[in-house]
Amino acid sequence: MKKINLIQAHHASLSQCRLCPDMIPPVIIGQAVQAEILLVGQAPGDREGEIGRPFAWTAGKTLFKWFESIGVDEITFRKQVYMSAVCRCFPGKNPKGGDRVPNKEEIATCSQWINKEIELLQPRLIIPVGKLAISQYLPVNKLVDVIGQSIKKKINGVEVELLPLPHPSGASTWHRMSPGKALLGQALALLAEHESWRKMQ
Repeated sequence: MKKINLIQAHHASLSQCRLCPDMIPPVIIGQAVQAEILLVGQAPGDREGEIGRPFAWTAGKTLFKWFESIGVDEITFRKQVYMSAVCRCFPGKNPKGGDRVPNKEEIATCSQWINKEIELLQPRLIIPVGKLAISQYLPVNKLVDVIGQSIKKKINGVEVELLPLPHPSGASTWHRMSPGKALLGQALALLAEHESWRKMQ
C-alpha cells in the first residue's frame, strides 16, 4: 500500500476520534501529505473548527508571515509540510482568559496519533511550535534555552532534527521583544538553510 494511502487511512481514523470528553470536536487535520517536514502545533483555537484546518486564524497569519520571510508561502507550505499538533481538538476556553491548556491525560491520549504519523512519515525535520509542543520532545524551562537552536534526536526510533519555534500567538509578546525577536530570527535562518526546507522553494 502506498504511503499516501496509509496517511489517508490514518486521517479517516483520526477524524472519528472522540476519546477526550472535555475536548471540543471536530478533529482538526492538515492535508494528507507525504512530507520530510512535520510541524507540531499545540492545539486548535476556537476558529479552526469552522474553517477546518490548523493555524487558520490569527496565530496562523503570524506563523505564515515568518515562513514567507524565508521563501515559502502558505499554500506551498500546506501542500508540502505535514501539519500535526499535540492535541487535535479545541480544548475550550480557560475561565481566566485564553484557551484551556490540555491536561496530561488528554496529551497522552492524543499522542497515539502523532506517534503513528512519525512512524508513517519518517520525517527528517520536526518543527515544534510553542512551549507545549517543544516540551514533548525537549526539556524546556525557558524558551531562550531552545529557540534558535537545531537539535538532533531520535524520536520513536526515527533520527530527526528538531527546530523549535515560539508560539505565534497574538497574546504573546515573547517573539516581538528582545531576546525573543533575535532568537526567532536565528531559528528562521536555520530553517531556511535546512535541506528539507530548501527543497520546497
